[in-house]
Amino acid sequence: METPPELEAAADETTDITITNREYEDESIIAVDFGPSGETPTVDIVDDTAIIIVGDKQFEFAIPDDASDVTVNDRILTISG
Repeated sequence: METPPELEAAADETTDITITNREYEDESIIAVDFGPSGETPTVDIVDDTAIIIVGDKQFEFAIPDDASDVTVNDRILTISG
């Protein structure tokens, strides 16, 4: 599964955001850590778009076609598929 370009662009803009991709036999996972801001990200799904809010920042991206779940747990956004 490819990392959404909007998330890659956000990570390129600041060193606070770290993206990790993991490929397993039957699952792909993209984990996005929004850094030490102390803010807990929230995620809203509207149609095929995920809207992430972290403090006063907002990130939107098209959910990859092969994604089965988009969640936030322990301040980490996880896209799995």
